[in-house]
Amino acid sequence: MSPAEHFPLYHPPGAQRAFGSDDATRRFAKVAQLEQGSRVLVLGCGPEGGAAVLLAQELKCSVVAVDTDEALVSPVRERVRSQGLSDRIEVRRVAPDALGMLDGPFHGILVPGRVHYPLDVCLRVFRPLLGKRGRVGFTFPARVGRFTPKPVLDFWEKRLGAPLLLPRELLQALENAGFEPESVESLHDTELDALYKDMEAHLPEAAAPESATFREELALHREHNLKPGVSYAFAVGRRKEPGEKPPASRDRG
Repeated sequence: MSPAEHFPLYHPPGAQRAFGSDDATRRFAKVAQLEQGSRVLVLGCGPEGGAAVLLAQELKCSVVAVDTDEALVSPVRERVRSQGLSDRIEVRRVAPDALGMLDGPFHGILVPGRVHYPLDVCLRVFRPLLGKRGRVGFTFPARVGRFTPKPVLDFWEKRLGAPLLLPRELLQALENAGFEPESVESLHDTELDALYKDMEAHLPEAAAPESATFREELALHREHNLKPGVSYAFAVGRRKEPGEKPPASRDRG
């Protein structure tokens, strides 16, 4: 089985997103220097479309809000229509293997809490969709803390099809893929536990096959006293151009 067959990582419909809060969206918008008229792709928008609505309302951005399931994008379409934002937000269902066919360029790409692709695939897909100096902010699992138990590492390596990276290694992956790495943050223990509780509350009552791996992830989280050494991280990078000089040293050294 190829790594891509594990994706997108299961996320219960209706559950909160790891970095889907208004504050997280505003932080990305500031780093990405989004302003009125900026064109933004929000990948994994549903079902509430909160990030897309905020960017359109507060910053007057032009937003393409995308998800992979019609059941997720339909409520977003209705919210956009009811709030009179149809001139600023276009809502689309896009198959996971067709994201690269969207019409770029975008000033920013925001993935606020769903993990749709293996890391190398998502960076390869995102870069050509961005305009010059465009930013991507995406969510991905990462190792945190001083120690990660081997069963946890083994679980995530099998799930991702690749070793679990530290946050600084996510930034290195950005740089290797043609981005200037700018920032990375991860959920604290209490934030991660709250996320898991909300996701569990939205799981289907019956044991659905697609949720089995997530239930295993949740069990590992609890087995290791809510500190399994892995969390969800949000990394931001700016598209670099060939031959671009590195940024000036901050210490003037």
